[in-house]
Amino acid sequence: MTTVSAGAGELDRPLNVVPPGERGATTIADRVVAKIASQAAHEAVGTLPPGAGRPSATVVVHHHVVHVRVHVELDYPCDIGARCRQVRRQVVERVGALVGMQVPEVVVQVERLHLAAGPGAVQGRTR
Repeated sequence: MTTVSAGAGELDRPLNVVPPGERGATTIADRVVAKIASQAAHEAVGTLPPGAGRPSATVVVHHHVVHVRVHVELDYPCDIGARCRQVRRQVVERVGALVGMQVPEVVVQVERLHLAAGPGAVQGRTR
């Protein structure tokens, strides 16, 4: 029977360590990026009007570049342009920070405006 043992010289030799960035790939699913974008839009919109749905988002990811389309419902009257700019800014910032992808385009689509009910206002249709 033959016994093979490692010599002391083999233990002193440096191991080939692969840098962390080259060990494999990290893939983030499109639906995860869309969820982050919709949450960022929700943060930007703030308090939703009664009966409004949460913002939703669809994304197209290609080589660490994300194109986002966000659907929101807003209260009315409001500065729609300013609110859409807030949504764009927040989505770009959060997606970039959390997934490290570039966001060159955020399309904000206002799906519905909800009238703010003033004191004594009647809800529903008027004839």
